[in-house]
Amino acid sequence: MLDQSKNTQAVLEIDMEMNVREIWGRCLTKIRDNINAQSYRTWFEPIVPLKYEHKILTIQVPSQFFFEWLEEHYIDLIKRTIRHVLGTETQLVYSIVVVDNPLESCTVNIPTSAHGHGAKNPLVSLPIQSGKEPINHFVIPGLKKASIDPQLNPNYTFDNFIEGECNSLARTSGSTIAATPGQTSFNPIFVYGGVGLGKTHLIQAIGNEVKRYHPHKVVLYVSAERFVSHFVDSVRSNNLSAFLAHYQLVDVLIVDDIQFLASKDKTQDNFFHVFNQLHQKQKQIILAADCAPKDLKNIEERLISRFKWGLSVELCPPSVGTRMEILRKKMYQDGISLPDEIIEYIAHNVSSNIRELEGVVISVLAQSSLQRKEIDLNMVKAVVKSLVRQHDRELSIETITNEVSLFFKLEVELLKDKTRKREVVQARQVAMYFAKELTNTSLKTIGSYFGGRDHSTVIHAVQTVNDLVDTQRDFRNQVEEIRKRLKVITA
Repeated sequence: MLDQSKNTQAVLEIDMEMNVREIWGRCLTKIRDNINAQSYRTWFEPIVPLKYEHKILTIQVPSQFFFEWLEEHYIDLIKRTIRHVLGTETQLVYSIVVVDNPLESCTVNIPTSAHGHGAKNPLVSLPIQSGKEPINHFVIPGLKKASIDPQLNPNYTFDNFIEGECNSLARTSGSTIAATPGQTSFNPIFVYGGVGLGKTHLIQAIGNEVKRYHPHKVVLYVSAERFVSHFVDSVRSNNLSAFLAHYQLVDVLIVDDIQFLASKDKTQDNFFHVFNQLHQKQKQIILAADCAPKDLKNIEERLISRFKWGLSVELCPPSVGTRMEILRKKMYQDGISLPDEIIEYIAHNVSSNIRELEGVVISVLAQSSLQRKEIDLNMVKAVVKSLVRQHDRELSIETITNEVSLFFKLEVELLKDKTRKREVVQARQVAMYFAKELTNTSLKTIGSYFGGRDHSTVIHAVQTVNDLVDTQRDFRNQVEEIRKRLKVITA
């Protein structure tokens, strides 16, 4: 009889568990239809239904902060949903998981009658069953937002950020974020690209624009190295809670060179908690690195996963036109003027990054001042030769395209056109092939350069050229001749 009683109780418990899952599933179906997908994933998928009996629905939430957020932002939706699914007399009980403590619970009466309409949420007390206060690492009395220096360079603005095909998506996304930080799907925004392509300028420009639109917002720019140093100092001084609170008070957190968190496990762990807290509060997170999230080395997978939550956008090397615009802007700021032929020469021969481009201009000005000579093309050529590595100076997509077009006796613009003429398609494929082989340009950027095509077109072009080289002697000779011409340029 005793065994039979135990079996009956076990069956009842299983039925009850299945019932509460079914009930909560019906609630979630209605909730999902009333909020966006990201909010649903963040705030409702982690909830675990525990039991439903005597008109009391008990659900488990991951933290006290999680409970408070639901109460502040979604209580009306939860009320309406439970009223519809379970009736007007239902009560909701939260079981709150607190780190290092047993489950703690609080009861919220859901007013579902006509009297309850429009009433304020009842005050909720948290009876602590474990005898300990809930843990909250982020409450430091007396720490004021006004005390946080944004660490922004006022010279980094959108006004002096030259927009081109290489950065237009990042620039547009940054403007959108600055207008409504934390309120777009671009959270976090992860900006990546090679050295000297304007990542720091862009992310600080977003911060400066936020301050212009929203003076009350707390913005903080910090390098990953500075974040690590700050963390180490807080551990040494036994003041980790103040460290965490400092970052939790920020409305817009900008972290540069995030790759420098590599192999620093403790710092990564605390950055993970900072990230979660800010993201849950819909604060804006802006990150920059030298590579895409998937290519980061020695960074925890859970962090990489979060870096991919929002928008990842690449900054690519600027085109010749964009480089000329950058040069003109730089010279205007410095109050100097140079002939167009010099601007064009520098733009065509310095293609690796913006920093190197500006370095050449500074060196030319220094040479002119020291030698007390007017700037001419010979002086510029000498400076470029001494400062810029040969392959960086010459081999760009533009240079390759020019050589291929010249070889096949076609206009350069035809290779970027939508035409499907056989001779144009083949020349375009050869240019893509050499751009992939001889430059560090991404497949996406190569495709974009040739008339806005996607990366799969570039992959197909490279494979086609390889196949033709293997099977057609005449075509192979043509490719080798073009290769020789490109080698002459870099010799």
